[in-house]
Amino acid sequence: MSLIHFLKDIYRKEEGQTLSEYALILVLIAVVAIVAITLLGNQISTVLSQIANAL
Repeated sequence: MSLIHFLKDIYRKEEGQTLSEYALILVLIAVVAIVAITLLGNQISTVLSQIANAL
């Protein structure tokens, strides 16, 4: 029984680490996206307006 509990604990610990790693990656992607949109927002708006006017 001791071995089974040990293996279950290892599985749970790895699952928790994976979840936290995914959360960190998601936060990093969100921060990069927010910064990019903030810095390039006006330029993107201008380009889209030019495309809409051309159509």
